[in-house]
Amino acid sequence: MRMTPGIETESALPRERLPEITFQLAEHGNPTRDKTDGIDAARQAIWLTLHTERYLHEIYSFEYGTELAGLVGKGDSFLFPEIKRRVTEALLVDDRVTGTSNFQFARARTRVSVSFTVHTIFGDVEQSLDM
Repeated sequence: MRMTPGIETESALPRERLPEITFQLAEHGNPTRDKTDGIDAARQAIWLTLHTERYLHEIYSFEYGTELAGLVGKGDSFLFPEIKRRVTEALLVDDRVTGTSNFQFARARTRVSVSFTVHTIFGDVEQSLDM
């Protein structure tokens, strides 16, 4: 890819995916001294993305997190497809995620539960959210 005439910005060499070792999180997102990678690291990144409201924390880029807080009080015909769209959009920022599927919604009074499958380069991850 060329950004400026005569200057190459990407190498012609094939790019190898490096191990993505990260600290493992315990319950409630507290880091431990243990480390993880592969599908467990992807599962952890999915959970963190889904539980971080976009634009709320200055430490994260504007591409990170979900935008679910503003959906409270909306009708199901708008709410369900919008949750699906926003969750999928948020997760596809991570290059380990290749897609989402199998969204299932349930409403109990004012609460909405959604479960779905996240497809990653390491395998599928079953995920759920309660809102």
